[in-house]
Amino acid sequence: MTLIDFLTLLSDATLVIAVLGLLFVGGGFLALIGINVFERLTGRKLGRPLRHLILTDGDLPHVLVQIPVFNEPETVVGALRSAAALDWPRDRLHIQLLDDSSDETSVVATRVIGELHDRGFDVLHLRRGDRSGYKAGALAAGLLHSNAPYVAVLDVDFRPPANWLRKVMPALIADPKASFIQSRCEFANASANWLTRAQGLMLDAHYVLEQATRYRAGWLFQFNGTAGVWRRAAIAAAGGWSSDSLCEDLDLTVRAEIAGWHGLFSMDPPVPGLVPDQVKHWRVQQRRWSNGFVQVARKLMKQIWTSDWSVRRKFSASFLILVQAFYPCAAIATGALLASIMLRAGDPTAYLPIINVIAALIAIVAIGMTLTPYMVLRRGSVSRYVATLASLTPLMIFVSLSNAPSILKTVFGAADTWTRTPKSVSIPVAPTDPIRRF
Repeated sequence: MTLIDFLTLLSDATLVIAVLGLLFVGGGFLALIGINVFERLTGRKLGRPLRHLILTDGDLPHVLVQIPVFNEPETVVGALRSAAALDWPRDRLHIQLLDDSSDETSVVATRVIGELHDRGFDVLHLRRGDRSGYKAGALAAGLLHSNAPYVAVLDVDFRPPANWLRKVMPALIADPKASFIQSRCEFANASANWLTRAQGLMLDAHYVLEQATRYRAGWLFQFNGTAGVWRRAAIAAAGGWSSDSLCEDLDLTVRAEIAGWHGLFSMDPPVPGLVPDQVKHWRVQQRRWSNGFVQVARKLMKQIWTSDWSVRRKFSASFLILVQAFYPCAAIATGALLASIMLRAGDPTAYLPIINVIAALIAIVAIGMTLTPYMVLRRGSVSRYVATLASLTPLMIFVSLSNAPSILKTVFGAADTWTRTPKSVSIPVAPTDPIRRF
């Protein structure tokens, strides 16, 4: 065997392994698309709708609203005021600003909190001596200062509508084994530029199709780190917040499921927030999420497969946790394919079947995951949809290649630092059009 033959064999083997990874991730999305097609053709949805208790004000429990913040002076004012505007009995609404800031954020927040105190709101401004544990550490520290049985978590750029707790809490209270209820998120700056439009398309697919379908099908789905309410007993049963991964939300979700709890998902009302409007900031966010998912996989995959869950549930959980494998697999497949073609004197003929299969898979998944949410939420014209969809492929290739080295390092145990995603200030506005059901 010549050196060229050996290198070609090695490159081809690498390509096959990477393609198998892409097929695993793609197969999971195809299953979700298939479930939605089945629901639309049969006219019925899987699972049961959320159960809502009829509660009087006297029945409403104490709720703690936690807002983690780090150096975000432009958004902290709106975060505090929107939390105070929630329609909930004032004597049972408790707000914590978990402030790890090192800039003027704390000064700005102190002034607003003073105003809220004067109006009779219970707001705690909690500052720590260090940022140990980052967001997870801040959330855990806040729990030590409250005994409220329900804990809402809101990132500082999210603005819940006033009726948010009134809408989601009855469903959570009605199900004693529900660990959390996750609300669908909207993004107020989704139309700011081509990047935010692309993110809006992907995140609509994530919430409207992926999260909602996982919930209805009884699959594991994740708490998204914001716009959700946790039952405190479930947090304790799962072992509390942990900072040994960059995705503390997914980590707690999985541990709570292993402990015998389950999540709930609510389409309405949506909670508006922001997405990064610059590529460099979006790349940082994607890298943190990808590395965090890898860390959760290293930590919990064995527990999942040794649990008493059904095989179907184990596979659905694995698909959720390993979904970020798309990025390194795409990067490796691209590099291996180019190398193999060059080693064959630039002739791509032998690889056309693989190229065609992957191209077809990407097209089916991209359209199948995004078209229905785009139509359901009335996001715009067909031409705008096509233009936004076309921008996804180069965007995915870019982030796959740029973040793959960091992800692969994490696979082999390298640690990473939690980095905040900068976002430009915008005013989130809840949608006024009703959602079309499908």
